Amino acid sequence: MSTSHVEIVMASHCNGAHRLFGGQLMSWIDITAAVEARRHSKTSVTLKAVDNLNFLSPVFMDETVAIDAALTWTGRTSMEIKVSTYVEKLNGERDLVNVAYLVFVAIDNSGEPVEVPGFVPKTDEEINEFEAASSRHIQRISRK
Repeated sequence: MSTSHVEIVMASHCNGAHRLFGGQLMSWIDITAAVEARRHSKTSVTLKAVDNLNFLSPVFMDETVAIDAALTWTGRTSMEIKVSTYVEKLNGERDLVNVAYLVFVAIDNSGEPVEVPGFVPKTDEEINEFEAASSRHIQRISRK
């Protein structure tokens, strides 16, 4: 399963140089990743961490932004979601803007963590992402 989100960058999304505000893009990334996490866990989620959000190129007013989110790893109550952001040209070609990894925790109606279904990677890409996500999880724990 994956989740996609598309926006046309409007003037209200931009700074004085007609470039997309980074915070606006971060909001779209957060929402898209949260939807993916909710779909997997079938419950509410809360953001726990964002690993590295580097902007590889600017996004300008009137460009189309395409955001794709996919589950890469699950723990007992947490999930890692990979989000890839692109500028989509009118001919359909896509240029990568950034890749981010977000960690969400599944929560119940009281805000307490709840267990999530496990993720079993099937494709080579999913297996590679799962192994990398497992390493990132260990790094996150060691930084606490």
